[in-house]
Amino acid sequence: MPDVGLVKTQYYTFAAPPQELVLECGKKLGPITVAYETYGRLNSAGDNAILVLHALTGSAHVAGWHRIGERKPGWWDPMVGPGRPLDTDRFFVVCSNVLGGCYGTTGPASLNPATGKPYGLDFPLVTIRDMVRVQKALLDHLGVKHLVTAVGGSMGGMQALEWGVLYPDFMSSVIVIAAPGRTSAMNIAFNAVQREAIYNDPAWRGGDYYGTPGPERGLALARMIGTITYKSDESWSFKFARAMNGRPGDLFCLDGRFEVENYLHYQGRKLVERFDANCYLYLTKAMDLHDVGRGFNSYEEALARIKCPCLAIGISSDILFPTYQVKEIAEIINQGGGRAFYWELNSPYGHDAFLIEFAKLGAMLREFLAQIDKRPQEKV
Repeated sequence: MPDVGLVKTQYYTFAAPPQELVLECGKKLGPITVAYETYGRLNSAGDNAILVLHALTGSAHVAGWHRIGERKPGWWDPMVGPGRPLDTDRFFVVCSNVLGGCYGTTGPASLNPATGKPYGLDFPLVTIRDMVRVQKALLDHLGVKHLVTAVGGSMGGMQALEWGVLYPDFMSSVIVIAAPGRTSAMNIAFNAVQREAIYNDPAWRGGDYYGTPGPERGLALARMIGTITYKSDESWSFKFARAMNGRPGDLFCLDGRFEVENYLHYQGRKLVERFDANCYLYLTKAMDLHDVGRGFNSYEEALARIKCPCLAIGISSDILFPTYQVKEIAEIINQGGGRAFYWELNSPYGHDAFLIEFAKLGAMLREFLAQIDKRPQEKV
């Protein structure tokens, strides 16, 4: 694959007047540092930008880069770069770590300027809408005047939809992948038990664990629970079936494990190595609070604010955000006089398909962007 160029994480610190951002919860936060990466070049009109929004434990590093022969793959590597669906010869691609995250943007693990210690649970509750307002400040700083699209999957899709509601004149399209317009009771239930896993780890210490290993078992268990919801029955069965790990005699041992159990433990350990437990608590809560209708007279009124074309992509085997939740977005926008499309990604991989089915998803994005972006076909 072609290289997307030398890209590194950059940081922007801003403070909204009067030096603080007023969050949806009513509390103030500032200054705020945002970690972000850009790919490609912004044109002179400032209107060739694409904003990519990441999911729950993602980061700004959406695509790979080289440094002295070293390559660090991004979480959406096949989608971003020269000639790829988000073509960096044509588009200026921006991705930032969300507010409340732990990859450089201000969050619970950041130092509280008032105390000189990590915020921990002193960090205020943030929402998807707060994240989007911070992203808008970043784009203003970068000189972006108009977005070709805002695109994301899962929690990233929630952010993309909020962009369409909050800033309807700022973009030419919105692409929502495997995400609802409001979080359902089942989704909230999944997140609640994950947070309980962290709360019940004695090493969590009420969120004041910095300087210690922290609630490793609790965070690992939370990830194991979440991972179950990211797959489908078909994908679990195909990958593991009833295969056992270890010696045949382990079958009748209490601690004998099926291969699927080993996989869940592996995913838990991987997250512990790279993520902060308090950030996991705050971001899952932000997902629970997601409802684009909040603050408007109705959910329908909020979606009617989306003036640009909206592509809602559901995943056929998704049990976390079933297709009906995604399809509802397009239906309500169209009923309100807008222009929306529902396309379905047929995949056995469940919710994770938007991080796996790059060929199928890439073709969808390429086709949709070709319809939306009518600017002259020239490199920047």
